[in-house]
Amino acid sequence: MKLTRKGYIPRLIDNIIEENLKIFGAISIEGPKWCGKTWTALNHSKSVTYLNNTADNFREKHLAEMDVNLVLDKEKPQLIDEWQEVPAIWDAVRFKCDQDSEKGKYILTGSSVPVTDKIHHSGAGRICRMNMYTMSLYESRDSSGDVSLKDLFENKVKNKLVNKVELKRLAELIVRGGWPEAINISTAGAMKITRSYIDAVLDKDIVEIDGVKRDKEKMEMLLKSLARNESTISNNNVLIKDLYDNITEDDVTISRNTITDYLDVLNRLHLIENQNSFMYRIRSRLNVGKNPKRHFIDPSLGCAVLNITPEKLINDLETFGLYFEALCERDLRIYAESIGAKLYHYRENDTGIEVDSIIEIADGEYGAIEIKLGSNKEEEAAASLKRFYNLAEVKPKFMCIICGLYDAVIKRPDGIYVLPITALKP
Repeated sequence: MKLTRKGYIPRLIDNIIEENLKIFGAISIEGPKWCGKTWTALNHSKSVTYLNNTADNFREKHLAEMDVNLVLDKEKPQLIDEWQEVPAIWDAVRFKCDQDSEKGKYILTGSSVPVTDKIHHSGAGRICRMNMYTMSLYESRDSSGDVSLKDLFENKVKNKLVNKVELKRLAELIVRGGWPEAINISTAGAMKITRSYIDAVLDKDIVEIDGVKRDKEKMEMLLKSLARNESTISNNNVLIKDLYDNITEDDVTISRNTITDYLDVLNRLHLIENQNSFMYRIRSRLNVGKNPKRHFIDPSLGCAVLNITPEKLINDLETFGLYFEALCERDLRIYAESIGAKLYHYRENDTGIEVDSIIEIADGEYGAIEIKLGSNKEEEAAASLKRFYNLAEVKPKFMCIICGLYDAVIKRPDGIYVLPITALKP
């Protein structure tokens, strides 16, 4: 019998987990703390070993540290939660998978990436690594799912009226985030959860991840710079300048190596996620921007760092637009990966032609998406998509404008779809 918890809300990754358990000896579900990894893994497990560093789990962690085989003998599939607490687990699971052809024996979950020199084998071919994120609007039931990403690729979307979300509600969805614990509580309560997350990162996680003592104040400044540059294509020089602008004259020890190290820590904690540049066959030989677009794993983290409330977003529409873009691209990443696709952005430096989001499916076909908070920017977005279309050697399968404030799904005479993010699903 599976160990599914009462009240579990199904996630899009559930189907992918079931599929991969039939193909691989083990899977590893990786993502930020509190995104729901454990509950989702329990939904597919018949036994569990908890290794997170708490008093209740001390015995099993101690046994694993003495001999990992002592904790790998339970009913399969066996969940090993927070396996990175005992890094030797990885190699032991890989070895167990080599012993026979049985599939779906172990499910590993991890909230951080351990130091690589403690792991001797990649696990390729035996352990399937999977990314898990916070909940999309469709998963949290804040999107009606009237339109699917698959239907956009197959040109099956029909014009229809849909519910229009209010500006205040959009702001609340951004600030609340997709954390399972925050879905059914007040916005004020959700903001406290996210702020406590940031505090835990600064007080504990940045040291506990590898035992290296890091400057809490500098890390907080870096988080503020990342939050200020949310959804922008800003390289490390921008972040360094932000930090230098906020330090005293007698504290000039911030270097490029420090920034690189701190960004690596945030990556290993699964707190930031870069949206890479799309470089598929484009006719122009002009210089294509290769810098990724920067995102927190969930827009609520940036809001917590900058103390952004729904009211502050409404009173600062420029920031609102950037964080709305982050919300949409969080969901687009989740939807894309659930259908085996990848999320990119496109920008050409010399001409200024850019597309907010590119979704490429496995066969190389792709869709181009512009994101605008208000419908008053529809024509501007359409013009940008058309410029890109004229440049592209291989034409996009579809073009779409995602709006925040919109009450319909339509296909314009020029073939461009327009729809609200609160009507989208995979």
